[in-house]
Amino acid sequence: MKISIISPNASHLQDMRKVLEARSHTVSLFEGGKSRMQWVVDKAAPDLLLVDGMCCDPQELNLVEKLTLQHPSIAVVLLCAMQTPEFLLHAMRAGVREVLPSPADTAALEAAVERIAHKMAGAQARAPGQVVAFMPCKGGSGATFLATNIAHQLSKERSVLLVDLNLQFGDALSYVSDLRPSSTMADVARDIGRLDASLLSASVAKVSPSFSILPAPEDISRAMDVKAEHIDAILHVAQGMYDFVLFDLGPRIDTLSIRVLDRADRIFPVLQPSLPHIRNVTRLMHVFKSLGYPPGKVELLVNRSVGGGEIGLSDMRRSLVGATLTIVPDGGKDVDACINRGVPLAEMSRNGALAKKLADIAHALSPRQEAEPGFIGRLFRRA
Repeated sequence: MKISIISPNASHLQDMRKVLEARSHTVSLFEGGKSRMQWVVDKAAPDLLLVDGMCCDPQELNLVEKLTLQHPSIAVVLLCAMQTPEFLLHAMRAGVREVLPSPADTAALEAAVERIAHKMAGAQARAPGQVVAFMPCKGGSGATFLATNIAHQLSKERSVLLVDLNLQFGDALSYVSDLRPSSTMADVARDIGRLDASLLSASVAKVSPSFSILPAPEDISRAMDVKAEHIDAILHVAQGMYDFVLFDLGPRIDTLSIRVLDRADRIFPVLQPSLPHIRNVTRLMHVFKSLGYPPGKVELLVNRSVGGGEIGLSDMRRSLVGATLTIVPDGGKDVDACINRGVPLAEMSRNGALAKKLADIAHALSPRQEAEPGFIGRLFRRA
């Protein structure tokens, strides 16, 4: 593990170097105080940053919190000669992993670094979850219905988190559940400095054991609490916990949506076969091109498609040359019924054309694995 140490005391630096290099860590030393943190991170790009010489004033933590927000993958450990319960609480909220006494006790330092190394190794061992974004090309396109129900289909075989990023009017949870959320995106944003797997797990609404939703704030005024940099912190944690992280976006391009779209493996703009939708998606595709997204990243979902309309599939293909279109059939009264009851479509109309299509889309995102071998096969595989 790459470790950088900042301390105003040269002897403290050398003592900690000896302890950590004996454990085969790569250690770089920097003499100075907390004001050098950003410079050290930019220069050394450590996995772990040890900052010695902190005083127990909570105001000291402003620079630390700024750093942990910008670099959520870097673990920060503080070393303080004196510690108060108030300082420890503020340190955890600022994103600090641990607070140790200064000068560092050898056993305590070794144990803290070992704990952090173990957590990092566990996070790296798991392949990061795929990020999928659903974006309406116009209000009422049905993006939330598709996002929640495709998420439900995915959760039959994979672990899924759906993040409701339609911050002012999002209601994704109500599409598949009657749960009342105990936390929302705004709550997570407020405590972003101490976000970890435990906090995220406690903040989501669990629709099923493998399907969770992080709801939009119920108070519209709190939408402003969510910033673009929070997306990186949430994804850093969520991709280590879930096979899929889906975002239900609002119908607008802003700093939040662009941060999600940049990180997404797949983008599903949702439109209907009408001229206003086609005009909007044409503009959206120009934006995607200007942002440098490859064509294979974007797939248009044409929702509520019925035969015999004024605008047919051939008309849409002529208007959207080069775009990948997937036709989603109209679900009729079944869709209204499942939304009103807060039940996934697959639980009400499993054999309907729409439910089958949503299952196909989910399987395309996550192809089914081959059937498990028999007992003898599993035995030999473990050998």
